[in-house]
Amino acid sequence: MPHGMQMSARILRAAVALAFVAALARPAVAEYPDRVVHIVNPYPPGGSVDVMARLLAQKLSEEMHASFIVETRAGAGGNTGAEWVAKSEPDGYTLFFTAPGPLVINPTLYRSALGYDPAKDFAPIALFGVTPLVLMVANDVPAKNVQELIALAKAKPGTLTFGSAGIGTTPHLAGELLESMAKIDITHVPFRGTGPAMNDLIGGHIQIFFDLLPTSLPQIRADKVRAIANAGETRPEGLKDLPTVAEQGLSGFSVTSWYGFVAPAKMPEPAKARLIEAVEKVLKSPDVTKRMRDLGSEPGNAFGADFGTFMQAETTKWGDVIRKSGAHVD
Repeated sequence: MPHGMQMSARILRAAVALAFVAALARPAVAEYPDRVVHIVNPYPPGGSVDVMARLLAQKLSEEMHASFIVETRAGAGGNTGAEWVAKSEPDGYTLFFTAPGPLVINPTLYRSALGYDPAKDFAPIALFGVTPLVLMVANDVPAKNVQELIALAKAKPGTLTFGSAGIGTTPHLAGELLESMAKIDITHVPFRGTGPAMNDLIGGHIQIFFDLLPTSLPQIRADKVRAIANAGETRPEGLKDLPTVAEQGLSGFSVTSWYGFVAPAKMPEPAKARLIEAVEKVLKSPDVTKRMRDLGSEPGNAFGADFGTFMQAETTKWGDVIRKSGAHVD
């Protein structure tokens, strides 16, 4: 081969090698996330879901070096926001943060078909947090524990009332579960929010109320109502000396509220994996753990497929309770 051609071949090979090295150094696509990520909250601003969503957004912004913001799309018991996210572009830039309703309760509770299917339209990211519930009675109710309350209800079927923050809320379904498992007849009284229900419990207008521990503790500590059981599997830090419902003889009873984080089902796997990893890191940080416990919640510990399994179990559990109770929303 002539010398000039040999030089040209060497130069060509060198150019190809340099181009290959440059291609390796340059990512084929931008690393997720490279623009603003919207976390949709399906409830009104200022509530516990909104507060937790903003905590998550702040910490993910720091962890992933991108901007995560909370966007409110409230309405229809959370279904409006859920449908919006389910039908959004599945690129990982529109995510969903919610209480249990839209993911595991509403598909059974609502008579009309929803505009989304939680099992098919969402990819599970994380169980972000869990909030304990406590079972309380009015001070003029003679029952001091769960067994005494059950005995009282059996002695006066249909006369004891339990309040809730509305049909299909966790306090409502907790009361229905108690009624079913204890085989008692108690009457549901729905309110527009937990505040009015608590006021009527204090006033003795209703006799029984399940509510989130953080909002109940001030009334319990002020002796305005009587706590007779923790509703979850374990005793939370806030009421460590109070036995659970299960410990008091109703084996298997467990009710908590929780915060779930999901994405559209077809979110790219690499981006989804990176998001799950980031949320795990956020939940393990001491400052987030402290902040969540100050708000009365415990950090979640189920991610990806494990959170999906958790949601399936919750859907089955609450679907059975709703069908047995006859509760529905048109």
